[in-house]
Amino acid sequence: MKLLAGGNPQIAKGEGDAPVQAYLGAMPGWKSAMGIRLDKIITRAVPKVVKAVKWNSPFYGVKGGGYFLSFHVFARYIKVGFFKGSALQPPPPGASKQKDVRYLDIHEDDGFDEKQFTAWVKQAAKLPGWLATG
Repeated sequence: MKLLAGGNPQIAKGEGDAPVQAYLGAMPGWKSAMGIRLDKIITRAVPKVVKAVKWNSPFYGVKGGGYFLSFHVFARYIKVGFFKGSALQPPPPGASKQKDVRYLDIHEDDGFDEKQFTAWVKQAAKLPGWLATG
């Protein structure tokens, strides 16, 4: 398994749970356990979630409704992107150059708020998602 700059795993794109699980298992250090935790939270919050790996990142969506979030590994944190994050209440803290996108950066010792993350996931899954074409 090759890690790209910042430690992001290079995983072939693919649809379904298998490529996402390969990505999670290839995340370096503490990020793998956190990625697995995020995946479990998302799957529990949205039982029929659609998964894929695109552009070396796992994507989560609703069948026919597009993707509502993705995350990416950086050297010191995991960046979760909510594609319609500006519509979430409260919106995730990280702004974006793209008007609707909001980010949550997760660092190793942040004190991750699972309750708030779950609420964002449930809200995001109900919004029209991003229709990836690549």
